[in-house]
Amino acid sequence: MHERAAEFAARARDRYGVDLDVLEFDAGTETAASAADAVGCDTAAIASTIVVSLSGGDTGADGGGGSADGDTGDRLVAAITSGANRLDLDAVAAHFGAAEATMADPVRIRETVGWSIGGVPPLCHDVALPTAFDPTLAGYDTVYGAAGTPSAVFAVDPERLAALADATTVDLTECGRAAASPPLRPRRRSALTIDRGLAACVINYEL
Repeated sequence: MHERAAEFAARARDRYGVDLDVLEFDAGTETAASAADAVGCDTAAIASTIVVSLSGGDTGADGGGGSADGDTGDRLVAAITSGANRLDLDAVAAHFGAAEATMADPVRIRETVGWSIGGVPPLCHDVALPTAFDPTLAGYDTVYGAAGTPSAVFAVDPERLAALADATTVDLTECGRAAASPPLRPRRRSALTIDRGLAACVINYEL
């Protein structure tokens, strides 16, 4: 087993008292699609861990005061997201009470969380991050998260994963935002148009 994957498994055992089923592949698993291909599962069953940098707003909100690495500036949070969904950064900012959310810098992620992009697991971080959990993952009996390297994943029950990560289940994806948006509604204004002797009622729609 790769040294970093073995370290991840050891951390999980020491910190949480669990033996996680780590799977390694010759092909890379750094993206949700490549991980799904390697495992042989739906892309939606891949639990991608995305680290986000927050700035401004209410530092006393769910994101906590200050930053995850002890600075007084922006702070880091994590989102465990289904590989089939795209994270909505505006929704992340709103949920954690920040003015703005951006993808965290890879170097800062490595220094703060202890793992590099492509292999960042949803748990066993050097510094605990406030974490959101995509409810889409709960639709699967087993989901797969990165296990410390770009070629290793671990299998876990989604409910157990959310508990181990101390995550809040909330939909912060673009799909969730679309579902929460009000539906199109018809304006009760019509126009009667005549075209070659045929009448047609045209209803205008607006947001």
